[in-house]
Amino acid sequence: MELCSIIRTFAVLLEIKQKDDRYRRLENVDIQMKKNEQFVITINRELGSGGRTIGRLVAERLGVPFYDKAVIMALQEKYNLTTAEIERLKGRKHSWWADVQRILKIDAGMGMNYYLSNRVDAPDLLTTDEMFKTETLILQNLAAEKSCVVAGRSGFHVFRNHPNHLSILIQASMDYRVERVARKQNTTPDEARKIIERVDKMRENYVTKYTGTSRYDTRNYQLVITADGKTEKEIADMIIRYIG
Repeated sequence: MELCSIIRTFAVLLEIKQKDDRYRRLENVDIQMKKNEQFVITINRELGSGGRTIGRLVAERLGVPFYDKAVIMALQEKYNLTTAEIERLKGRKHSWWADVQRILKIDAGMGMNYYLSNRVDAPDLLTTDEMFKTETLILQNLAAEKSCVVAGRSGFHVFRNHPNHLSILIQASMDYRVERVARKQNTTPDEARKIIERVDKMRENYVTKYTGTSRYDTRNYQLVITADGKTEKEIADMIIRYIG
């Protein structure tokens, strides 16, 4: 029994060392995003942290499109997009994004604010494997057309291999989040807390299922910001300064 215990301990230590070595190698990689080249900025955020607004402000400052859940759902519903349909569109000779612009009549620069902008920011609808694959393909194809900022949708995972990607997490204390959600949704603090807890659980389950990691694992991000004591504009300014 003692020998078996020693062997198990050695195996655990070896695994820890291998992981530690891998993280050291990652730290030596140049991960600074280059804004003069085509880029993707992904912003994952806690409900009530202001992350969506911050993402939109950053996109406006950089002059690039902003994509979030509402945009992806609009593309799926309006254009009836599936993985098969996306592959068919990609096979055409002209631009895939030009097709999307024509169908949705989206402005080529900043125009992504349209009829789905008021949808509830929560993964209430059942997400299937096919839907996740479709979302991933939509985002990857949009990003292939031009630089952009993406809010949510497990962007840190979808673009983990992108050569010029900045991954950001926006967090906040529960008190900050409760106050903000209660004010924006015109509800009581107790009800706001329940909403936050429900959405937190849904999002964590979603991310864990489709990425195999936790959205709270800071190793998935290059920049983690706490929103407490800062305005959305101040946080957007911090991100712009970080980019350089």
